[in-house]
Amino acid sequence: QVQLVESGGGLVQAGGSLRLSCAASGSISSINGMGWYRQAPGKERELVALISKVGNTKYADSVKGRFTISRDNAKNTVYLQMTSLKPEDTGVYYCNADVTTRWGVRGDYWGRGTQVTVSS
Repeated sequence: QVQLVESGGGLVQAGGSLRLSCAASGSISSINGMGWYRQAPGKERELVALISKVGNTKYADSVKGRFTISRDNAKNTVYLQMTSLKPEDTGVYYCNADVTTRWGVRGDYWGRGTQVTVSS
């Protein structure tokens, strides 16, 4: 099996910063793309940022210039550095990974999420 565990969420005031981490573990042969998504109650899950295995990135317009996605392939970990946080950034943040398992099966895996709350 493959497990993704997010950490680093919490309560911050508007204008503050948080750094999220997501570590993948289990029967992993390799990880291709990784990403961060977020969801607020009653809303659709939305893409926040993506990063390819070689470091190409893509960001939602709402976070561009404020958030930075990065990864450490040796640790099977993806990060999201969030600065200048706004109340609109509040939600559950999920990490996603395109994983090839040791059995040679490729597919998407999701973490269970970490709560980010930004107060006004």
